[in-house]
Amino acid sequence: MEGVENASVSRFREYLRINTMQPSPNYDAALEFLSKQAAELGLDFRVLESGIKDRPLGLMTWKGTDPELKSVLLTSHMDVVPVFPQYWTYEPFSAHKDEKGNIYARGAQDMKCVTSWYLEAIRQLKAEGQQFLRTLHLLFTSDEEIGSHPAESFSKTEEFKNLNLEFGLDEGLANPGSKMRVFYGERSIWWIKVLCKGNPGHGLAFIENTAAKKLQYMMNKFLAMRDEQETKLKSDPNGKLGSVYTVNMTMLEGGVQPNVVPAELSATFDIRIPPTEDFEAFKEKLKQWCREAGPEVTMEFIQEGYMKETVDVTDKNPWWAAFKSACDKLNVDLELEIFPGGTDSRHFRKAGLNMIGFSPMNNTPVLLHDNDEFLNEKVFLKGIDIYKEVIPALANLRT
Repeated sequence: MEGVENASVSRFREYLRINTMQPSPNYDAALEFLSKQAAELGLDFRVLESGIKDRPLGLMTWKGTDPELKSVLLTSHMDVVPVFPQYWTYEPFSAHKDEKGNIYARGAQDMKCVTSWYLEAIRQLKAEGQQFLRTLHLLFTSDEEIGSHPAESFSKTEEFKNLNLEFGLDEGLANPGSKMRVFYGERSIWWIKVLCKGNPGHGLAFIENTAAKKLQYMMNKFLAMRDEQETKLKSDPNGKLGSVYTVNMTMLEGGVQPNVVPAELSATFDIRIPPTEDFEAFKEKLKQWCREAGPEVTMEFIQEGYMKETVDVTDKNPWWAAFKSACDKLNVDLELEIFPGGTDSRHFRKAGLNMIGFSPMNNTPVLLHDNDEFLNEKVFLKGIDIYKEVIPALANLRT
């Protein structure tokens, strides 16, 4: 009937209205919503301690008929990034739906849609009376948007080990084109603070050995590398962001007043490194730049990731074959990439899991972390159909 909203869309919008925005996400309300969904589905639900204070996790479990088989992980995070309401057309946590069916809310793409796809697909599968060989674990994580520390902590626990996991799905990205993006690895995050010390003095003189000259040298090196990688990406018609470095200067600090040459200046850089690169050689290059810049130039690593793990996306990997076969049944055209940012998956890959990043949002602008983030309800409903194929293919895999 015209004007009657699909119940799956209504539940998705209900979840979007829960304000889990950093830095003060309402995890209690999110977990209450998820617990309610589990009760309706007849699934076990537990709130777990991540090992980090006030940062809980939720775990929903659908037990398989052969519990000795390795389990499948469906993971998603509850938190979302901050908003600037003055730049939004609609209130960011209203989940407003316009006449085109676009649902506006923080988290619409990143990544409450994925949580809802899991739940709605399972709701329909259970209603059809389906049962699977393997156990499914739905893990709802906290603080992914500020470093994934709860997921990292949990991945090292005995409780995580006891879940008996081998393969998992996590978030991906939208694609303005017709293909759906699949991520089989991700770049490592290096946040580096470069500290330069030098001679202070009066602003009217030519001071020798200043911190500014040293910092200028370092900035030139980093930004030249940025230009080089940008050119490399743009010159390759098939290039993907995840296949190159990105380098951005994000902070500048130092100085006391306009007429005093400072004794210290610093710049902070955000660098993302593909898993195919030689991390140690890259680090040595940065150290060499510090030596070339002059005495008392040092680097502090705020974050230093080494993510070399990738998933085998050939038919030799039965998990990948099962995933792709399910997508092929629905004529879903996949595009393989390295994820350009950081997700919870990196910690689960470190723990030995095959992790694929997948958010089936094609013909959709990429709006994660952006103003007016939205997802069209037709795209959302199609995503449910895709997971209805993918979940059984994985949960009934015999290896």
